[in-house]
Amino acid sequence: MAKWTFEPGHSAAEFSVRHMMVVWVRGHFKNITGTIEFDPENPAESSVDTSINTEELWSGDADRDGHLRGSDFLDVENHSTITFKGNEVEVIGKNDFRVTGDLTLRGVTRRVTLEVNYLGQWGTPFWVDGKDQGPKMRAGFVAKTTIDRTDFGISWNGELENGGVVVGKDVLITIDIEALLE
Repeated sequence: MAKWTFEPGHSAAEFSVRHMMVVWVRGHFKNITGTIEFDPENPAESSVDTSINTEELWSGDADRDGHLRGSDFLDVENHSTITFKGNEVEVIGKNDFRVTGDLTLRGVTRRVTLEVNYLGQWGTPFWVDGKDQGPKMRAGFVAKTTIDRTDFGISWNGELENGGVVVGKDVLITIDIEALLE
């Protein structure tokens, strides 16, 4: 089985959650790290192991970022990483899979299933110190899931008139991976 390593500069995770019942607010984690054991001819035997540095959260608003990093949400001081390790793969199409594994967020681990789309692979240039060391084989993946943030101990909220809430429970997650063949 081929081993692929995430290229941090081209791999990221995004989350979005409803705010004030009217809009989806998004946040990002750049430079996520990890590895994928993957062969497009035998995807059912694949596995993934990834880590996200919670300190690198960015939502475009410094005050919001500070609140999200604090104890009401990610509690970065005590939980500096989010991890996902999965090796249960269900093939649902030529390039589409469901990968189930353990997501650890704020020290709480839950089983989560990612809907994964394999985008293909290409031999590409690989620049080191201004010189092309390629071709280097790259593969692309997009994974999506939705979690209930309260399952991970993230319950901060405020109530609005008519039964609304400041922050929704459902968090939509999208992970974009560009991986290099080792």
